Amino acid sequence: MVKLRLKRCGRKQQAVYRIVAIDVRSRREGRDLQKVGFYDPIKNQTCLNVPAILYFLEKGAQPTRTVYAILRKEEFFKEGTLSELKN
Repeated sequence: MVKLRLKRCGRKQQAVYRIVAIDVRSRREGRDLQKVGFYDPIKNQTCLNVPAILYFLEKGAQPTRTVYAILRKEEFFKEGTLSELKN
């Protein structure tokens, strides 16, 4: 099973997270399938690769709670995006 989850990067006390598609059996820093975005909690910046996220979601990938909250905050689950997912 594939999940969309965070992968920690950056220096001590200045973490930056990549949003990656990864196999659930892999550890947090393990080999990912694809990088689909990043999240910087210090600067409150988010960058998403929407087509890649839609691809993994339609293939059955499950976002973790934190990634789901980030996607919801970025208004990813609006009507336009969901209609793209269904088509």
